[in-house]
Amino acid sequence: MGSLEGKVAIVTGSTSGIGEATARALAAEGASVVVNSSSSVETGEALAAELGNGSIYVRADISDESQCKALVAAASDGLGRLDVLVNNAGWTTRIDHTDHEALTNEILFKTIEINVYGTWWMSKAAVPALKETAGAIVNVTSIAGLRPVGSSIAYGMAKAALNNLTEDMAKFCAPVRVNAIAPGLVATPWTADWHDMHAGLAALVPAKRSATPEDCAQAIMACVTNTYMTGTILKVDGGTTLVL
Repeated sequence: MGSLEGKVAIVTGSTSGIGEATARALAAEGASVVVNSSSSVETGEALAAELGNGSIYVRADISDESQCKALVAAASDGLGRLDVLVNNAGWTTRIDHTDHEALTNEILFKTIEINVYGTWWMSKAAVPALKETAGAIVNVTSIAGLRPVGSSIAYGMAKAALNNLTEDMAKFCAPVRVNAIAPGLVATPWTADWHDMHAGLAALVPAKRSATPEDCAQAIMACVTNTYMTGTILKVDGGTTLVL
């Protein structure tokens, strides 16, 4: 029997990358997982069926508050409870930090809407159910929220906001535990063509490689299962912040 047997978890943006690896890790410990994406419906349905444990797929765009509420309801009402929320869904695009003109309002607003508003709306909707189970929220932020690095200024702004949100909710939403993982560069389908960044990082950092989704999922599971951890922003960066 897994340590999460009988528990229910939502993982936003879980049809690939960190989200998929996390969904698989949660299911391996016995959790029923609500798999989510804003598209990729067939992939999501196939993953939920593969995970078993009564896992389901729910299509929802977290940049829409009403869809966030529906996603939480699918777990808390549809599956009877909610124990874990992993706010993984996010969005970015590469823009040189010195090219301020390239960071249009359209890109800025989309980055904030998905990364910040979506995480807030999901968390706000989930807290009542999570209080009933003394559950946990894990936010996927970034070292870009700790240092001036990453794909764009907007991305760093958004992730810094999530780091603050993590600590604020940990302080004021007990017994819900709220933590975050802050990865460095991760080798996912989203970054598959960022060859220069992966090569540059491998030459620079102590770990000599980018993170894998599984590296991040292991850190998320630590935040879920350690019942004395709250308000922690856990770096998963292979030592990147030691050298940058």
